[in-house]
Amino acid sequence: MIASTEIRGAKLSEEARGNCAAAKKKTPCFVLLVLSCALSLPRIAFAAEPSKEYQVKAVFLYNFAQFTEWPSNVFAAADSPIVIGTLGSNPFGDFLHETVKNEVVRGRKLVVEHYQKVEEIKNCHILYIGQSEADRLDRDLDLLKGRPVLTISDIENAARRGTMVRFYTQSNKIKLRIYLDEVRAAGLNLSSKVLRVADVHTERK
Repeated sequence: MIASTEIRGAKLSEEARGNCAAAKKKTPCFVLLVLSCALSLPRIAFAAEPSKEYQVKAVFLYNFAQFTEWPSNVFAAADSPIVIGTLGSNPFGDFLHETVKNEVVRGRKLVVEHYQKVEEIKNCHILYIGQSEADRLDRDLDLLKGRPVLTISDIENAARRGTMVRFYTQSNKIKLRIYLDEVRAAGLNLSSKVLRVADVHTERK
């Protein structure tokens, strides 16, 4: 089983920090996300703490920023930030913001933005689509089609409806289903480190 618990940018206990430091030394790559581990994380102190499921998913979103490549013309400047957005319901609370706080990927800061409507999205690179968008998902994706935005959701059948990545749970473990054709059609490239540990499809069935 791939084992590690790296949670950058989060306020961890001393014990948790020790665990994370050890994990970094062993496997410094996307598999630190624990794609095959159970839904358990060290205790993190937040006023309104999200479920452990969404703590894990927040770390996934952070790691996607490290292992996704966007076309160079997506960014206005060399130091333009990578924007991680949530659309509709936000199950992460402040946890996602704290996870990416002060982190830099390839010279770019990470910022988090929250949108209630897809029309509000201007510059976004990774978009988590919340459960509240289930009935509007097809329309949301139509409006995002052709834009270099990595779309991710845990809505039932989201990937088959058009998202590039879907979170799903199997045996109490968070898994990824990726539709590679959709990723490539948007001009994006996912690292082989991600693809090796995901359920990858090329065509929708």
